Amino acid sequence: MPLTLQGSCRCGAVRFSVASHTPQPYQRCYCTICRKTAGGGGYAINIMGVAATLKVEGSEATAIYRAEIRDEAGRCEVSEGERHFCTLCATALWVWDPNWPDLVHPFASAIDTDLPVPPSRVHLMIAFRAPWVEPQVGPDDLCFDLYPAQSIEDWHRTRGLWIE
Repeated sequence: MPLTLQGSCRCGAVRFSVASHTPQPYQRCYCTICRKTAGGGGYAINIMGVAATLKVEGSEATAIYRAEIRDEAGRCEVSEGERHFCTLCATALWVWDPNWPDLVHPFASAIDTDLPVPPSRVHLMIAFRAPWVEPQVGPDDLCFDLYPAQSIEDWHRTRGLWIE
């Protein structure tokens, strides 16, 4: 049975729950979007939940931000990913993307449930880290300039950490 994660914003106006097969907060994203919208030591940690199980109290205090993404040629497109946040305290809550409609990705920083400590970490989007950020890379951690090929589900399954 998946683990039910409870989350909230800083001011308490928004509370949510979501079922997760993959509660290990192992990914650390250093992209400018995560760093500037979610903070967290220069990175943000996304985990994965089942979108159909997402229950939100206080949804009237939420809004959606869709980031602009520029390519190397300077062209800009608006991300399809919907970054939900609290309009009262600005807490980053979760991301939902129509490319993966069955999933929701809560920020580990918004989760109140005790999360397991992952056996290793994946540092991604290192190419976009701020110059002052020095990733704390463990001996079994992996680093990627962009995205790793392995999905969140596969990472959990290959380590026997998938929760049925």
